[in-house]
Amino acid sequence: MAIVFNEVDFSYDGINKILDKFSLAFPEKGAVCLSGPSGCGKTTLLRLLAGLEKPQGGIISGMESIHPAFVFQENRLLPWMSALDNVALVCEGDGRVGAEKWLNRVGLVGNEHKMPGELSGGMKRRIAIARALAAPADFLILDEPFTGLDKPLWKSIADHISDIYADKLVIMVTHITEHAYSLNAKVIKLNGPPLGYKY
Repeated sequence: MAIVFNEVDFSYDGINKILDKFSLAFPEKGAVCLSGPSGCGKTTLLRLLAGLEKPQGGIISGMESIHPAFVFQENRLLPWMSALDNVALVCEGDGRVGAEKWLNRVGLVGNEHKMPGELSGGMKRRIAIARALAAPADFLILDEPFTGLDKPLWKSIADHISDIYADKLVIMVTHITEHAYSLNAKVIKLNGPPLGYKY
């Protein structure tokens, strides 16, 4: 079932609406890129999709029994856990075996046992991506996922995302058109607040 926003309202202060009777239908599979200026409501839209916020009016349908994986703008790593254990947290079965596989896929061989504080910003970003890809999920949310990564790295990771989510929905926020094209994403140009869009 497709995810559909039907006249959804949302604000953080009860006065200034970020979404005001906002309606949008997402496809059941494929990649969608949400592009727009800072502050227009993109991250709020992602938080509603992830269930981290609830609509204050209107309905979001199609999410009743599905769960996302999320790459946030911030890496959100647990600083007291190694790279391996940060990813193993979400892996099914033998978590550390699965985590090692995912860290290898994002080019972190040999760094599995380092703590986040020992790693560069780009390496932390790759751990956050590996953790999201390792998690069992029905769709994937990406908020500026390739920040701090050089082109060969993010293109390789984009290929992994395309393979893993070939038959599922991927929703990406990015300001970089090339990142959207790497996933063959349909671009929706947003404006606001309140949030609006055009194809």
